[in-house]
Amino acid sequence: MRARLRAENLTLAYDRRVVARNLGVEIADGSFTVIVGPNACGKSTLLKSLARVLKPQAGTVYLDGAAIASLPSRQVAKQLGMLPQSPVVPAGIAVEDLVARGRFAHQRLLRQWSADDAAAVREAMAVTEVSELADRFVDELSGGQRQRVWLAVALAQQTPILLLDEPTTFLDLAHQFEVLDLCAELHEQGRTVVAVLHDLNQACRYATDLVVMRCGEIVAQGAPAAVMTAELVEHVFGVASQVMTDPQTGTPMVVPADRHRRRTARTAPVPAQPAAR
Repeated sequence: MRARLRAENLTLAYDRRVVARNLGVEIADGSFTVIVGPNACGKSTLLKSLARVLKPQAGTVYLDGAAIASLPSRQVAKQLGMLPQSPVVPAGIAVEDLVARGRFAHQRLLRQWSADDAAAVREAMAVTEVSELADRFVDELSGGQRQRVWLAVALAQQTPILLLDEPTTFLDLAHQFEVLDLCAELHEQGRTVVAVLHDLNQACRYATDLVVMRCGEIVAQGAPAAVMTAELVEHVFGVASQVMTDPQTGTPMVVPADRHRRRTARTAPVPAQPAAR
């Protein structure tokens, strides 16, 4: 399967502090790719570079075969929708007005707001269950409500590729699964979805492909069943575990060892790094 979005030999840094080196990744068209790894390993940084939010210090991100840095912003915005981890809420803006900003890339000097734009906003708000909040100010909402509003903004863009940085942040368990179910439905409809998640079992349940990171490097890529092993979990996260089959989905399920075994594992030599796929 071809990769509309890919990166080669990325070095990523904030100011002069390098956080990741020599990253290469291909996002298969039509996949649901989930990036996992410990805190501060470079997951969100990689996603930002794929979205052209962060310029690589070295290397290139390609969209449809062209260097993404060379493409007009409006063209990129029609292809990539991005939900950042901590978006800034404009002061005094209502929910519906914020979601409508997701249609920016579709506006033209001679083509302003249309019935198609209004329909896209209504649909995005409906599927994220924020329609009843339309007239509320965003800065008055709870964290979970805000997260769903920002997801609606990304959906309103109607892009074929959707990048989500920790989309389940601030959500209770029921809403976490609702958001992930929605992502799965979008994937089934043909969209390419790339998400950063912390929960390994949710990642394995929903992803078609995993990208596993540790200390600024990609250590494994591939289907969850091929990638997620007890050895990898211990190497990447430092947690002794068993990887079993989820009885509901048949996908890998990580079950941490009891605390006594985990304590023993912390004092044992670190296992060899699994070969990257």
